[in-house]
Amino acid sequence: MRFRDRKDAGRLLGRRLEFLRRQDVVVLGLPRGGVPVAAEAARALGAPLDVIVVRKVGVPFQRELAMAAVGEGGVVVVNDRVVGLAGVDQEDLEQGERREQAEVESRVRYLRGDRRRIPLTGRTVVLVDDGIATGSTARAACAVARALGAARIVLAAPVCAREAARQLADDADELVCLQVPRDFGAVGQFYVDFRATEDDEVIELLERAARSQAGAAE
Repeated sequence: MRFRDRKDAGRLLGRRLEFLRRQDVVVLGLPRGGVPVAAEAARALGAPLDVIVVRKVGVPFQRELAMAAVGEGGVVVVNDRVVGLAGVDQEDLEQGERREQAEVESRVRYLRGDRRRIPLTGRTVVLVDDGIATGSTARAACAVARALGAARIVLAAPVCAREAARQLADDADELVCLQVPRDFGAVGQFYVDFRATEDDEVIELLERAARSQAGAAE
């Protein structure tokens, strides 16, 4: 099955997530492509929408190997096993953390503007992306959401590679994927329209969701 676009995928994913409708839920989209999907899921659940911006801190000599993940508010989750095996010293680790933390805070300010981060403490957090290929970003997002106080993490995507789904079982409390195909080349192959999501669209979706939540609270 191919989704028409991210909005179509989000509507279908929202239906699958209906079992969360009466719970204290926050939906977090991974920018940029995950946010249009998350917006539809949040609408289906009547839940607030926000972004979760994470950055992986790579080993100095092998950047694709993550030794830590950082999120906003100074959250740092270190993989002590990777740090130890790679022989990374504290100075290199902290330098990488500072570099990626600055990137996180810059992106958060740009995308969210002057709105405050929606609190996650004690709540069910639904992390949404437009697809999961390797799972490395999703894994980092789960770790950061947990560090920010999430009581339960539901990782949701329209499509997920089979190996990634298996590996992510220990990172999220529940994994919800509409498709876990045997043959997975790239996320884009499961969409008719997979054009890039721009920052302006992400900002507009977040602002619209915030207005909707404010109106519902009145």
